[in-house]
Amino acid sequence: MDSYIRYEEEFVRSSSSGLMLFTCRWLPGDQEPKALIFLLHGYAMESSISMKGTATRLVKAGYGVYGIDYIGHGRSGGLHGYVPSFDDLVDDCSSHFTTVCEREENKERMRYLLGESMGGTVAIFLHRKMPDFWDGAVLVAPMCKIADGLKPNPIVTAFLRKLSYIIPTWKIVPTPDIIDAAVRDPEAKKQILSNPYWVKGWPRLKTAEQLLNATLSIEKTLNEVSLPFLIVHGGDDKVTDPSISKLLYESASSTDKTFKLYPGMWHALTYGELLENIDLVFKDIIGWLDKRVARGNLRVEKERKQVEDNLKLGSSSAC
Repeated sequence: MDSYIRYEEEFVRSSSSGLMLFTCRWLPGDQEPKALIFLLHGYAMESSISMKGTATRLVKAGYGVYGIDYIGHGRSGGLHGYVPSFDDLVDDCSSHFTTVCEREENKERMRYLLGESMGGTVAIFLHRKMPDFWDGAVLVAPMCKIADGLKPNPIVTAFLRKLSYIIPTWKIVPTPDIIDAAVRDPEAKKQILSNPYWVKGWPRLKTAEQLLNATLSIEKTLNEVSLPFLIVHGGDDKVTDPSISKLLYESASSTDKTFKLYPGMWHALTYGELLENIDLVFKDIIGWLDKRVARGNLRVEKERKQVEDNLKLGSSSAC
């Protein structure tokens, strides 16, 4: 780890399952972070290894970065690869991230979500849960819809849905290898295959059912997304559908929204692409973040004004 990056790990207890969840943070060692970034990893991934490259680039740009391994992922508790409840997973992230944000030293810092693939889904659910809490989100190839090529045909899907209540933990969802479909760089594939925390093989039944339900829910409510966001998506993505990212951009009620499509790039834009492509993606991500941080913390200003207005109202009522 670079000498000017402070890396720390901590386990916290899930309020929904009681299991221990792995969390980590990367902080600038020589300055106060100019804003906080909360990482949401994709399905099968984890934070400390898979997201290290993303975190390192963001810290070098001056940001404080926090990650969490979902239940059944990475070093967190639960059966490996098993997500019994997507809502509980979102609650775990919300609980940990809001706790970090509400620490005294962080209360007035801007807070952004950065979700990759399934993590983009989690980011949108976190925004739904607390619409005014987050200052913005970076959605990297968000899983607003699972690509048709990765889904079984509708008859098989209907059958597997029923089975998910009988044998929820079985790995019998027939999908192509996600690593082969997502990762373009051969060296990155080797690193993933050697990562002991990466979920490999077919998805478990209940996990697949929960992810499918989450994406269907988002598809129906794209217009409810109202926070500032940047979407980056590869034009040749075979895992998540770039056309749905474009539809999210067009449908969202956000007044500050940006969509960048990279022709020829695959799904794993931040860790599995050619180096020059990864550099380009991060240039766009950090540029987007820096521009908004430079504008100042509009959320805190709004909150202060609300407090002042309430105090004035109270004073006038007392008179």
